[in-house]
Amino acid sequence: MRLVVVRLGGDQGKFKYTAMTTDSQTGEIPYYAVIFTSVRTDGDNGYGDTARRMVELARGMPGFLGVDSVRGSDGLGITVSYWRSEADIAHWRQHAEHQVAQEGGRDAWYSEYTVRIAKVERAYGKLA
Repeated sequence: MRLVVVRLGGDQGKFKYTAMTTDSQTGEIPYYAVIFTSVRTDGDNGYGDTARRMVELARGMPGFLGVDSVRGSDGLGITVSYWRSEADIAHWRQHAEHQVAQEGGRDAWYSEYTVRIAKVERAYGKLA
């Protein structure tokens, strides 16, 4: 896992974005992406520990390929997790500890969120 801090200039000064990746090993096409966009509430309230635990749990789930995540200093975040199949995503969604975390997200950690699931049919790029 790598942690990257990027500072970008803007009209109001500098914005800080924190990114995390598990060095995704997506492999063969097609695979699926779960795109989770959220706006955090103020304060940690156990969020950081739970987020780390969810990545740890997901790594042990069948079909998990990796995750990329970024959150801005304004609270807006995007996390994309990669899965071999829709069945693997459903299995993850039903994991008991993940369901407790989902409830925490709805009740305390997110003022807004959206979940989208997409089938990746093509992927390319340049990796360092």
